[in-house]
Amino acid sequence: MAQSLTSVNLVAPAFQGINTEDSPLAQDPSFAEIADNAIIDQRGRIACRKGHSVLTTNKTALGSATIRVVHEFQKNTGSNVILSTGNNKIFTGTTTLTDATPGGYSITANNWKIVNFNNNAYLFQAGHAPLIYDGSSVALLSSVAGSGGIVQGNEVLAAFGRLFVTGLSSAPSTIYWSDLLQGHAYTGGSSGNIDISTAWPDGYDQIVALAAHNNFLIIFGQHSIVVYSGASSPASMTLADTVAGIGCVDRDTVQYTGTDVIFLSHTGLKSFGRTIQEKSMPISSLSGNITKDIIDNLQSEQSFFRSVYSPEENFYLLSFVGQNVTYCFDIRTKTANGSYRVTRWPETGFSAYAKKEDGDLLIGTSNGISQYSGFQDNGQAYRFKYASPGLSFGDSSRIKMVKKLKPTVVGASDTTVFLKWSYDFSGAYAIESFQAANQTPALFGVSEYNESEFTGGTLVTRKSINATGSGTSVVIGVEAEINSSQLSLQEINVMALIGKLA
Repeated sequence: MAQSLTSVNLVAPAFQGINTEDSPLAQDPSFAEIADNAIIDQRGRIACRKGHSVLTTNKTALGSATIRVVHEFQKNTGSNVILSTGNNKIFTGTTTLTDATPGGYSITANNWKIVNFNNNAYLFQAGHAPLIYDGSSVALLSSVAGSGGIVQGNEVLAAFGRLFVTGLSSAPSTIYWSDLLQGHAYTGGSSGNIDISTAWPDGYDQIVALAAHNNFLIIFGQHSIVVYSGASSPASMTLADTVAGIGCVDRDTVQYTGTDVIFLSHTGLKSFGRTIQEKSMPISSLSGNITKDIIDNLQSEQSFFRSVYSPEENFYLLSFVGQNVTYCFDIRTKTANGSYRVTRWPETGFSAYAKKEDGDLLIGTSNGISQYSGFQDNGQAYRFKYASPGLSFGDSSRIKMVKKLKPTVVGASDTTVFLKWSYDFSGAYAIESFQAANQTPALFGVSEYNESEFTGGTLVTRKSINATGSGTSVVIGVEAEINSSQLSLQEINVMALIGKLA
């Protein structure tokens, strides 16, 4: 009597994102070992990310350098301007990068922090005199009438009707605040400063980042957090809370999600709200499924960190710019251990982000400024990759002989899809390819209903692939070049014979 096939149905494969922390053989198959250039789409499927469409056609002023900061300046009149930095210059515009650096002003680095405040944009960077942009030109902040007491900080926060500035190497625990609605005045009026060196819970730290949330001023140190209440009147604000053992790696990892503040610590991505609840050394982490990967990236990073939160795309992007890798955290759903679902975007060249008021996401690269849209990277294809955990069919001691692989692919019009399988984590993959169905839309009023197939629904390709080989476990992979068409994986049905003990 012929032996029946045993089936493992990977429904919505990689629904829970990458997991590189648990043993591959012990993982739920809804995790992924690899999910490159991918997102989790709104239906819970692994899908290719969007590409970046370059907006800049004239980047002469940028030269061969890379955009390091992108910022949308919002005027009260509604005439928004895109500011960016790179090549030791400050630019305005997107299509043409126009050098707006003040004459005679020397810039030696590109790690600016830019904030909007009271109808101006303010630019701060360590070791540089702060600048102001009023919608027409960039000038020294000290040139503003009534300016005084200006400090060359590395971090600036616009909150509670003031600018809060910190990050001086000579005063690493001091915060300076401007007079009310006067971002240029740090003497007189209600301006002032506070040295929080005695408030650090571990005795010593230095300020890395600032945030405002629920009427609290949040002060992130390298290894601890200090929270003050009553910051709307900073001269009388009081210490509300402290957290020991958890700090922030870099100011540019801090993002507001509307209900919380996300930041990168030395042990992974954290939520301010959860950190406060759990106090010192919280066990949980928003990046708990890739903790070692994050720590390895932190230890190797020699350049910049960049991040952005997009409610429209439902993700938080974290880029290790020096290593050219970005992690995409889906903020809609958490896995059982409280972590965000995460995918990885390698070798993108993304070096800066800005979410515009209208929801568009801008990206800085060596090509200038791009928009997160379409399914090409500057007119070129990019590679989507998925690999499952090791599938043991419930018994890792027996030999499996995979006979059929039945993938269901959504979208990917006329794309060549590569289906891969490998036994016992050898890394030696057998590969079969198939062509996704081609969809040419029949537009109403252009082609008659009886002459062109109506294709207003979703394009779905189902294939049955014969497989070979044997082993105690099998890894299934899918790859495709994304070139103008979106791709999602609906499911993969794996059918195998279960043999004798290995």
